[in-house]
Amino acid sequence: MKTSIATVCLAGTLEEKVTAIAEAGFDGLEIFEPDLIADHRTPREAGEMIRAHGLTIDLLQPFRDLEGLDGEDRRRAFDRLERKFDLMGELGCDLMLICSAAHPRAKGGIDRMAADLAEAGERAANRGLRLGYEALAWGRHIHDHRDAWEVVRRAGHPATGLILDSFHTLGRGLDPDTIRSIPGDRIFFVQLADAPRIPMDLLYWSRHFRCMPGEGDLDVAAFMRAVGATGYGGPLSLEVFNDLFRGGRPLDVARDGHRSLIALMDDVRRVEPPARLNPTALPARAQIDGIAFVEFATGPDGAPDLQTMLRAMGFRPVGKHRTKRVTLWQQGAARLILNAEPSGFAHSAHAAHGVSVCDVGLRVPGAGAAIDRARALGAVPFTQARDAGQLDIPAIRGVGGGIMHLIDPDDGLDRVWQVEFGQTEAPPGDLRFDHLAETTTYDQMLSWGAAYAAIFDLDCTPMLDVSDPDGLIRSMALAAPDRAFRLTINGAETHRTLAGHFLADSFHSAVQHIAFATDDLPTLARHLAEQGFDPLPIPANYYDDMAARFGLDPATTAGLREANILFDRDEAGGTFLQLYSHPTPEGLFFEFVERRGGYDGYGAANAPFRIAALKRLLRPRGMPRG
Repeated sequence: MKTSIATVCLAGTLEEKVTAIAEAGFDGLEIFEPDLIADHRTPREAGEMIRAHGLTIDLLQPFRDLEGLDGEDRRRAFDRLERKFDLMGELGCDLMLICSAAHPRAKGGIDRMAADLAEAGERAANRGLRLGYEALAWGRHIHDHRDAWEVVRRAGHPATGLILDSFHTLGRGLDPDTIRSIPGDRIFFVQLADAPRIPMDLLYWSRHFRCMPGEGDLDVAAFMRAVGATGYGGPLSLEVFNDLFRGGRPLDVARDGHRSLIALMDDVRRVEPPARLNPTALPARAQIDGIAFVEFATGPDGAPDLQTMLRAMGFRPVGKHRTKRVTLWQQGAARLILNAEPSGFAHSAHAAHGVSVCDVGLRVPGAGAAIDRARALGAVPFTQARDAGQLDIPAIRGVGGGIMHLIDPDDGLDRVWQVEFGQTEAPPGDLRFDHLAETTTYDQMLSWGAAYAAIFDLDCTPMLDVSDPDGLIRSMALAAPDRAFRLTINGAETHRTLAGHFLADSFHSAVQHIAFATDDLPTLARHLAEQGFDPLPIPANYYDDMAARFGLDPATTAGLREANILFDRDEAGGTFLQLYSHPTPEGLFFEFVERRGGYDGYGAANAPFRIAALKRLLRPRGMPRG
C-alpha cells in the first residue's frame, strides 16, 4: 500500500512540509501548486529536493475549469494546460488532477465534456503524462463521481482516468457502493478526508472542516471498501483542508495523517480485504479492562498538600517501593502512585509541570499485541532503567508527553503491587476509577482522540460545547464498549477558561482531573466530611434551579445541597451524582460520581456551574505554587 499526502494539509514552507511528510513515514506526496509557486526553488530544484527526501511526486493539483468552455475561454484553458505540462516535466510528475469545472460560462453535455477530456488526454500522452478527472461536490455540471466516470468513459483515452475523493462522494451523501462498478485500472488516484457533519455550504465545509479519516462522521471505511473492490492498486492520499491543521506543527499533523491511513486500511482489511492495495496487517484494537493506576510526579518533598488531600478522600499509603522513593496509595480498587524519585521520567515531569499526572496504567489483556499495534501506528515505546526485582511492564509515550503502561494479567504483571510494593491485601472501600479527564488545546483534540481510538477499542461520542464563564471548552468522550474504561478530552480555545488556565499553569500537562466511582455517593460524602474533606462549594442558586428542573422533593434537594452534590438525569431516567474537590495549586482536582439506572454521560449540564465554582478557588495568575 502506497501512502501519500497533499502538501495543502500542512503548515510551513514547502521544504518544511516535505521534511515532515518524509519523517512521518509517507511514500509520496501531492503538490498543491500554490506551495510550489511560493517556493524560491525552480520546479526542477523542488522536484530534486522532494526526491532527496525519499518521496515520490504522485500528483500535481489542481487544474480548474478545463471542460465545457467555448471560444476564447476554451483556447485559454488549453493554453494553460500546455504550460502546466511544461511544469510537470520540470518537476518530474506524470499525473495532474483536473477538477470538474465551476466556471460560470462552462456548458453542460456529457459528450462535449468528454471530447474536451479526450483532447486533453491526447496532448498529455504526447508528453508522457496522464490526467485524472475529479467531480467537485460543487461543480457546475459534474458533482457526482458517477457522472465524472461517464465523462472519462466516453472520452475513451488511456491517458485520461478518474480521481476519487471521499469527501466529494460522502459529503454529498452519495452511495459509495456505486464505485464498485468502475474498473480499477481507470481510477488513477484516490484522495481521502473525513469531516464532521455540519449543515453548511459544501465549499466552505470542504475548505475549513475536513479532518483525517476516523476523526469525523463520514463513512470513509465504506468508501475504501468500495474502492478496494474495483481492483485499484495505486496511492492512497490525504487531502485535508483544515484551518487548525494548517496552523499546527507540520510533523504532528503528518504523523496523525499517516496513522489514520494505516488504521483505516486495517479496518477495511478486516471487513473486505482489497484486491490489490495490500494494507499492513495489524493486531486487533486492544481491549481495556480498566485503569490499573494513576501516577503523580510529586518532586522530592512528596507533595504534602496532595497527601493531605488524599487522606481526606479516604486514601491511605499501603506500600512503599522496594528500591525507589515511590509510594502506593489506595482506597478500594483505586490505586494512586506518588513518585518522588530525584531522577528519571517522573522527576523530569515534575520539573516541567509541577505536581502532575505523569503515568497512567491500563489493564490490557494481550498487551504485547497492543504494543505492536501502537508501534505500527507511530507510537513511541517507553523504556527506563529497571532495578533488580522490578517487573518489565510494556509502555508507550502517551498523548501530551506522558507515559501509558499496559498491565497484562495474563502475563502476571498485575503482581506488581506484591512484587514491587510488598502489598498483601487491598484496603476497604468501594472506590474505583470512573474516568480520567485530559485537557489540551482545541487544535490537538482530534489528534488525541484519534490516537486513542486507533490503538484501543473505544466508542467515541460527538464533540460537545461546554460553557465557561470566560469562553468555550470543547469536550469529547471515549469509552470501552463495556464502559470499563472512560476518558474525556477537553479542548481550550482561550487561556481564560478553566482548561486554558490549567494548561498555562501546568505548562501543558495532560490529566486535569480524576473521577472515582462509588455505589453510594451521599454516604461516601458523609464519611469524607468526617475525615476532613473539603468539597467544592456549590451555590444555593444551583439547587433551587435543580429542584425546579427535575421536580426533586425538598428532602432530597436539601441532602444534596448540604453535601454539595450535583445532580443530573438523562432522557431514559438514569441519574448521575457528582461531588468535587477543591483544586490543587496546579489546577488538578478530583471528582466522585455515582451512576444510577444506566446513566452513561458525564454531567455536561452541570459543567458550567462546577467550572465557575472551581474558578472562584483558583490562585490568581502570577502567584507562586504552594
